[in-house]
Amino acid sequence: MANALHDIRLLKLFACVVRHQGFAAAQQELNLSTSAISTYMSQLEGQLGVTLCHRGRGGFALTSKGELFHQETLRILGEIEGFERYATTLRGELSGTLNLGVLDSLSSEPALPLAQVIGRYTHDYPGVHLHLAVTSPYELQLGVLEGRLDLAVGAFSARMNGVVYQPLYREQHWLYCSDRHPLFQERRIPAEMITRQRMVRRGYWSQAELARHGFKESAATVESMEAQLILILSGAYIGYLPEHYVHAWVDQGRLKALQPATFGYQAPFSLISRRGRGKEPLIQSFQRILKAQMQHADS
Repeated sequence: MANALHDIRLLKLFACVVRHQGFAAAQQELNLSTSAISTYMSQLEGQLGVTLCHRGRGGFALTSKGELFHQETLRILGEIEGFERYATTLRGELSGTLNLGVLDSLSSEPALPLAQVIGRYTHDYPGVHLHLAVTSPYELQLGVLEGRLDLAVGAFSARMNGVVYQPLYREQHWLYCSDRHPLFQERRIPAEMITRQRMVRRGYWSQAELARHGFKESAATVESMEAQLILILSGAYIGYLPEHYVHAWVDQGRLKALQPATFGYQAPFSLISRRGRGKEPLIQSFQRILKAQMQHADS
């Protein structure tokens, strides 16, 4: 056991395999062959004296003890990373890796000048390596909670315990159809006619959330705004998109908002971090620059 905890590399390898849900999927990040990964996993299991995971034709799955050990592994790795950051502050410098997660389609959001924030942060702290991930609201929260992400920006309808939510701004969404859709040339379209159209929804929307936006069912599902835009531009579907994201398409006459007085909503965006990590230098420095840049954007 002592040897297993002493060799942090094995713990990092184990966490990576679980994150990717298998040896083959973890190859690229670890830069190891599946046989090498299997050897290291067997070494870890041998030192522990327990089986951590099942692998084979049935796919990858953690054992019950593997689940418990994985939770403890994430805690230990988080503590080590926090200690490394503390050590750098003693030397009066900021280094390490800042893992940042965001929801997609934020590059054109004027209320959140993310590119300027990152540019300022990189200029002020050149020793920090930035890792930027784009994923769903659920994965952003889970990543923060498990320590894989230090900070994340997104809209979160369902919140998780242990995560701190700092309100940032509200993003305007409208219901759009394209110039290829039958409703594009129509005027004074009844709401009941709109709700009968083929609707594309985001995969992370629950049925209750879909209903809140005025629809009982959807005809297509996407996992990104880009995919949603493509389906709407096809003329076969209608769907909600952020106003800033499709501004150019509206100006070109390719998209039209359907009955804005009825179909529209604002998504509250937040900056999230795991509870108890607010005083870490990497996190504090990014929060400070983010706040300054957003205030500058508002002025």
